[in-house]
Amino acid sequence: MELKNKIKYIKESDNFWIGLLRDFLFVLIVVVMFSSISYIALGRFSPMVAVESGSMIPHIQIGDIIFVESVDRTKIITYNVGKETGYSTFDEYGDVILYKPRGIDGVTPIIHRAMYYVNAGDPMWPDGPAAPFAGYITKGDNPNTNSAYDQQGSISPRIPVKPEWVIGVARFDRIPWLGCVSLASRGILTCFK
Repeated sequence: MELKNKIKYIKESDNFWIGLLRDFLFVLIVVVMFSSISYIALGRFSPMVAVESGSMIPHIQIGDIIFVESVDRTKIITYNVGKETGYSTFDEYGDVILYKPRGIDGVTPIIHRAMYYVNAGDPMWPDGPAAPFAGYITKGDNPNTNSAYDQQGSISPRIPVKPEWVIGVARFDRIPWLGCVSLASRGILTCFK
């Protein structure tokens, strides 16, 4: 059977297994196309993350899907710079970044706002300790659970976020509740509390 006839047979067959193969190929093509477009547009094959905690409420909710642009493709604008220039994302000044806490791979990344950048030796906050190295001071937007900078608490204790720990910058707008499916499939039930 020549290739043209094989394609026609697969396309028109009523056979269950051929139909299953046809559906599998369709899904595979869609995934490859989505990943390719995501990589071209945002610099990441997997450009979405599901938000697990309420640390960014009221601007980002538990269970939201957030698109993340690769840090290699953009410049991070901090809260302080955003306030001076009028630049804002997610209803507040500056960029929301996704970073590896303490630079550790394999742990849940943190999605918080980049407040300002400090150089080594600069105080990390007014009357605070000197930064051991250069990096971002970060903070969640939720005033009830995140009244202090990450560096003042247990998220990134006394160490700024090194630029190489930043995975990406949150872009566009949030997609509400869709992330609950992903979280629930991993046994994370924060959407349902």
